[in-house]
Amino acid sequence: MAGPPWISGTRCGDQRGKLCGSRWPRWSFALICGLWCALAGLQNAWGQTRAESLKRSAAAYREGQAALARHDLATAETAFEEVVRLDPKAEPGHAALGTVLLEQRSFREGIRELEAARAINRNDMTVATNLALAYQEVGSTEQAIALFRSLEQGQRAQKQRLPAFALASYARALAATGRLTEAESELEAAIRAEPRVAEWHEELGSVLAQEKDWVRAQQEFTSVIALDPKLAVAHLRLGLVLQAQGKPGALGELQKAGQMAPNDAATQLELGKALAAAGHDEQAIPVLEHVLELKPETVEASELLGESLQRSGHVAEAMERFETVLAAQPDNATTLTNLGMAYAQMQRAKDAVPILQKAVALAPENVTAHQNLAAAYVQLSQFGDAAAELRTALKLDPDSPQLHYNLGLALKSEDDAAGAIPELERAEKLDAAAPEAPYLLGVLYMQAGRYAEASRELQISLKLRPQNGDGWATLGSVYSKLDQLPEAAAALAEAIRQLPEQPDPHLTLAAVLTRQGKPAEATAERRLAAGLMRTRMNRQRAEVATNSGKALLKGGDLVGAKVQFEDALGFDAGYAEAHRGLASVLEAQGKAAEAASERQKAEAAGKPVGP
Repeated sequence: MAGPPWISGTRCGDQRGKLCGSRWPRWSFALICGLWCALAGLQNAWGQTRAESLKRSAAAYREGQAALARHDLATAETAFEEVVRLDPKAEPGHAALGTVLLEQRSFREGIRELEAARAINRNDMTVATNLALAYQEVGSTEQAIALFRSLEQGQRAQKQRLPAFALASYARALAATGRLTEAESELEAAIRAEPRVAEWHEELGSVLAQEKDWVRAQQEFTSVIALDPKLAVAHLRLGLVLQAQGKPGALGELQKAGQMAPNDAATQLELGKALAAAGHDEQAIPVLEHVLELKPETVEASELLGESLQRSGHVAEAMERFETVLAAQPDNATTLTNLGMAYAQMQRAKDAVPILQKAVALAPENVTAHQNLAAAYVQLSQFGDAAAELRTALKLDPDSPQLHYNLGLALKSEDDAAGAIPELERAEKLDAAAPEAPYLLGVLYMQAGRYAEASRELQISLKLRPQNGDGWATLGSVYSKLDQLPEAAAALAEAIRQLPEQPDPHLTLAAVLTRQGKPAEATAERRLAAGLMRTRMNRQRAEVATNSGKALLKGGDLVGAKVQFEDALGFDAGYAEAHRGLASVLEAQGKAAEAASERQKAEAAGKPVGP
């Protein structure tokens, strides 16, 4: 924001009243000049020295005024300094010098001169107004408010008003001290006087937004854009106001602001925040990275970037950002919660637990922290600890279907079906559109021999999520128990379609077909199951041999490693990891062509080829 327009008696045509050729009203200057000239002629009364001093002072003042007319502030400052030196008790010299210093942003020095002028003549409204503006500029807010209030009262007594820009500055001071209603009134007065100043509409909109008067704030920011469509801050504020109201168009306005102010860190931060909140993490990431390029110390940007990276699956990069945040804010419970969950996502639950315990200790009412700590405990098979955390979380959020489901799952893992079933039933009731709870209920009911209930729940789950091969296999088994053989055969056929490498659905289907009097079809299914079991066993053997080969290769035993990798391929010629391991051995033995061939086989097997 530009500095305040120090008033000068004449206006330059700039609607904000920038300093013109003269700091003083013309009648005031003429009176001062005439007085000095007359005094300079009275040599007998005052003496030659005093008259000469007055003459030089008047000449210096005229020189300063001429310099101001050229906007030569350095020369004007020198001239007015001479006036003050020659006649330190003359108010106009201090006033003129003070204003020139303010124009050059030498605020402390300018205030000193204006205070000196005001001490000599407290009735000079121009000096008082400039002094109030200067107080506001340097943050002496209460002094500014007191002086503005006195000036406004004096002007009202004379049925006059302060200049519009002074009213706006007064409003800024009031807003800075939380006196929003008064600030609103002063800004409205400024706008009535000069309605086409976009900045004042923007400031009024900001005050209204602080008061949560969203509708009027939106109107003011819309007015700003009508006056100045390229003002980035107006689009930013309008976007935030629309966002606060949940209205469409918020993100579009923030994107406009971001395009207009690509190197303004605050604007880019708000844009990145809005993109993340709208679920556009991939778009938010480069915006937030740019914020950190502009202002690397912006902790909020690091935190938001970490969250967007985590949601996008870039967990390792997210952890780096969370560590940066915690270096600056070691007790940031939200970031500790996210970092702990990131460790759990990386299957490092042992590292996650102490971080999440600290998060829970710092923010015991943070449901997510308890939930994430429970997830880490589950990874460590500490199901009792997980259940305890979830019960604590449910005290804070008793109607969360996810928490009831998680508790049911933890209790099932402890073989506590009696405790798990009511939690899962509650989860299903709270969120009838989620397939997980009815599926798990179906499994538990089946294990308890409650087949009709198991059938009902599994059907509910599979309608919500048909792509669940294990679910179809389980439902097929339940139908078989209920002696609903055609339905069992159909469910098992769907399980086989979705899980073509699993032998168990073939075996169950074979049993169903036998009961239906179809021995040939049953035999075919058993043969298929046997083949799949052999394949699975060979794959397991290949995995064991490959892991042995990797260990030997790491220890430098190329011969032993080669034997293990070749054994693995004997069990499963299509096992890509064994081809990759053998390629590494051949490469170490200098057999580049053979190594390349093995890598091609690994790639053909559909596995990523490593170095």
